[in-house]
Amino acid sequence: MLQKPLGEIEKHFWLTRSVARCMGVSLTEAMAEGKLTPDGYAGIVTRCRASACSEKCQNWLATHQSQASAAPEFCTNAQSLNELL
Repeated sequence: MLQKPLGEIEKHFWLTRSVARCMGVSLTEAMAEGKLTPDGYAGIVTRCRASACSEKCQNWLATHQSQASAAPEFCTNAQSLNELL
């Protein structure tokens, strides 16, 4: 079975960090505090790379530059990011 290629790692790394930052979540601090493992961090970036919502995400980020109370509903990582609030 063929799988769709993953998106660019750098782009999705920064999209993931940017959404978290808009929520007031530092993924680096979450790892330092033991709330997020390195494998968990890699997993959320990989899920982002496999999703087809990067354009929606970029539009959401453009309109949510201040604090957001939660991850966008369309985000494949919404539950994981919301759990870090």
